[in-house]
Amino acid sequence: MSSATPSSPLASDLPPQALRVLALATRLTTPCGDGDLVWHAWGKAHDEPLVLLHGGSGSWTHWIRNVEALAAAGRRVLVPDLPGFGDSARPPDGQDADAVAPAIADGLQALIGTAPVDVIGFSFGGLCGGLLAAAQPERVKRLVLVGAPGLGLRDKRLTLTPWRGVEDADKRTAAHRKNLATLMLHKPESIDDLAVALQAANVTRDRMHRRRLALTDILARTLPALACPFDAIYGECDALYVDTLLQLQAVFQTAPRFGELVLVPGAGHWVQYEAPDAFQREALRLLAPA
Repeated sequence: MSSATPSSPLASDLPPQALRVLALATRLTTPCGDGDLVWHAWGKAHDEPLVLLHGGSGSWTHWIRNVEALAAAGRRVLVPDLPGFGDSARPPDGQDADAVAPAIADGLQALIGTAPVDVIGFSFGGLCGGLLAAAQPERVKRLVLVGAPGLGLRDKRLTLTPWRGVEDADKRTAAHRKNLATLMLHKPESIDDLAVALQAANVTRDRMHRRRLALTDILARTLPALACPFDAIYGECDALYVDTLLQLQAVFQTAPRFGELVLVPGAGHWVQYEAPDAFQREALRLLAPA
């Protein structure tokens, strides 16, 4: 099997809670590199599309607590495993968000044609969504950034606990749990068995190891040129931005099409997992027609 594709399907390592949600979806594929870009769709085919882009070292499962509710609200929810993550092949050129965005655009063209779509991008997916909206303004109707990086507010990564090469299963699990606490989730009780299982399944399938754009200001420089309106939802306790919330607001306000920054109380970086009801309520409100 090509190094561009994972050695086993993501589903083989998912717990029953995730497999139940996956069973409700339709699996779709579009070309990507020397393999496929794998999408999952929830909701009715004739409903208005809503594209969700997951974070780095993730997969569709970053939205596991949201896809059913968003579909029930009348959206056709389309969620790719981004190129080089989950079950999707790596992009043909590059190892970062600028290589991911074109593959997503091509996939959307194949799946739904030329109609513009609403896009919600989480973390690395928010960076990809911003670059997509800038490069193909006719493709994105409205953009919602969720914990997105690339804003020039950080120049180094948080220190995570190594797990690769750790043979003891309990120690690997402990490392995943600690990393969730360091980066992804604020409340200890949010780091439940499901979150740990998803983290363990996702990180082993991350084949995009040269990502650096998140530590630059590329998104901050891109946002003022966006033709589509955009908003943002961040956890108030996001470990990446908890000390720079005022600067975060200031960066967004440099863009003429910026609408609103919503801060979700008590939630960390993975806000849509930690506070799903609040996230869905705010996301649907922001996406509602004016």
